[in-house]
Order: sequence, then C-alpha cells, then structure tokens
Amino acid sequence: MKALRYENQKLAVSDVPEPRVDGEAVVRVTLSGICNTDLEIARGYAGFEGTIGHEFVGVIESLPLEGALARPLGRAQSNEPLLTRGLVPGDRVVGEINAGCGHCDLCRGGDSRHCANRTVLGIVGRDGAHAEFLKLPAVNLLPVPDEISDQRAVFTEPLAAACGILERTSITKDTGVAVIGDGKLGLLCAQVLATTGAAIVLVGKHQGKLQIAARRGIETITVAEAQSRAKKFEVVVEASGSATGFALALDLLRPRGVLVLKSTFHGAAEMDAARIVVDEISVVGSRCGRFGPALELLKMGVVDVESLISEELRLTEGLRAMERAAEPGVLKVLLRP
Repeated sequence: MKALRYENQKLAVSDVPEPRVDGEAVVRVTLSGICNTDLEIARGYAGFEGTIGHEFVGVIESLPLEGALARPLGRAQSNEPLLTRGLVPGDRVVGEINAGCGHCDLCRGGDSRHCANRTVLGIVGRDGAHAEFLKLPAVNLLPVPDEISDQRAVFTEPLAAACGILERTSITKDTGVAVIGDGKLGLLCAQVLATTGAAIVLVGKHQGKLQIAARRGIETITVAEAQSRAKKFEVVVEASGSATGFALALDLLRPRGVLVLKSTFHGAAEMDAARIVVDEISVVGSRCGRFGPALELLKMGVVDVESLISEELRLTEGLRAMERAAEPGVLKVLLRP
C-alpha cells in the first residue's frame, strides 16, 4: 500500500506492507487531514519515524474476534449513545489516537490518554493515517453517524481536542473567554466554546480566517485591538503556539483567571512566573479530548468545519500536500488514498 512516511530525515510516499489484524482492527482510510503536528514531524522535531497522520475517517476492513464491540474509553462517555452499538467490517469509523497498554491504573480507570506506555497514531510508536490502511485497537474506534460526511468526520480528532478544554476548566454563559490564534485549532476552539453560551472573543491576525468565526456570531478582534482588552477575561485559551501569544494571554487575563495552553511550543517558551503568582493565574494544559462530544457537535451541525478546508489532494501527492499545508493562509489540507 501507499503511505506518507518520514524516515531517515526524509519525507516520501512509499510502498509498505498492509497492516495485519494481530489483535487490532484494520481500517481502510477514506480521508485524512494534515495537522501542524505532521509538519513538525517532517521537520524532524518530534523524533518520530514511520507513517505520519492522526486525523482520519475510514471503513473497517477487518476486526479481531475479541474486539468487535466499541465501548466507552472512560466514565465521561458512559452515557453517550454513539458508543454503544457493535462494530462490524464495513462500518464507517473514526478513531481515538492514543492506544494504552490496557493494564496500568490509568487504562483500567478508562483513560489511556496518559498511559506511560501508550502509542499514539502517527506520533509515537505507531504508524499513522496518511496511508491506504491503518491499525488501531478496536476499542478506539467510534461509528460515524450517517448524517456526518467524510469531509466533516475527518475533523473529529481536532474538534475533540477543542472539546477537551471543557474537561479541564469550567465555562458557563457568564464566563468571559478569549481565544488567541485564528488557525485551525483556534477556530475550532472558539466555535466549541461558543456552544456553552459564553461570550467568546477570537484574537487573530488574518481577516479572512477571522471571518470564518464572525459568520458563526463570534466576536473577532486583531492582536492590536486586543491591547484595549487587558485584564478583561476570566479564561484565555492560547491556541497560536507562539511566545507572543503566550504573553498576550497573560495580558488579557483577569487576576485569578485561567490560562489554557492548547498548543505545544517547539523549544522553550519564556514564562513570567512572578506575574502568574502575583495575579494568581491558574495554568491548565489541554491536549486530547473525547471523540463522543465532537461527533455529537458534528451531527448537530453547530460547528463549521467545511470553511477550514483549503484543498483536497490524492495520497500519491502527499509531498505536495505537505508543502501546501505549510503555506501562509492555508488551513486544512486533506488527503484521499
């Protein structure tokens, strides 16, 4: 099969063997999305070698005998109807990207996202989604409702990451929230947080991207305009991944506010620890979220993901797709095997 792989400090579309079941499910990928993490891996920053990519929608090709039923991955999902039906070959699915050992306290408690021995699809120790086929534990797979197209379903993973903010901090309709960064992640975070009824302000530099949020009724301002909003927000989500975004977030927070760090930084980011102590700022990290809430939002149609699609290319054009994804102004580039 064809796969987009980073090996020996080189990115290439390669021919590799199809994955075998071996106790896990094999999924035929129908669409995958290029993420900033993929770009970082291709620059050699993440220390990963293999098939990249972790955002996907696909169809189950085969299942292990003991893994034919999808079950919740944690108590937070126990009442979600999307996770209760059995899975069979031919079902359309998305997949949680963290595969835990299944034996540690965290895994037994229903949350493999922080298992010390986990593999992560296309990121840590596991070949990823920019391929014709991938392999994941069957328990990681969730069925995609018929109402959700492939072009929408492929956003489940980044949308789940945005939903993860609500696992880590309390936001109500009365909470003042700013989101810094008008890239893919910032746009998704702003839309997800807007579903709480809170007044969301998206801060960015690109009018075209800000307009995507504005069309959803979200207030948008430029970085320059944000200076007039100092100490106005109870919660600030930093989704730009830049040191300047981190500094701006501290400027916007009220004393005893919550700073949510949604982006990883390549290298060290300077932190004004004294300011965090004096203003009693709570700093919260947020990485992966649950897929169930993301699928519900996609099913309800309350989040605009189509406007984030810049281009769709064939998997065989993977190198061109990665170049395109790195171009200024480009949001999501999709790959179709």
